[in-house]
Amino acid sequence: MYVWIWRRLPGGLPGKLSGCVVLFAGVLALLFYFGFPWLEKHVPFNDVTVDQRVTSTPSPSPSASPTP
Repeated sequence: MYVWIWRRLPGGLPGKLSGCVVLFAGVLALLFYFGFPWLEKHVPFNDVTVDQRVTSTPSPSPSASPTP
């Protein structure tokens, strides 16, 4: 696929490199403006299951008991 794109771009090496940069920037812009916002609705990034309760006394931490 990349060889096909490289052969279709006009110009010599400088033209092909600048064409690749423009194509890459265009694909990246399309992803940021359309792809990722659509995907954000379907991926549960904000579904947090941690309960944040405020307690007045700290919970006891488990301590290792010495073995005889």
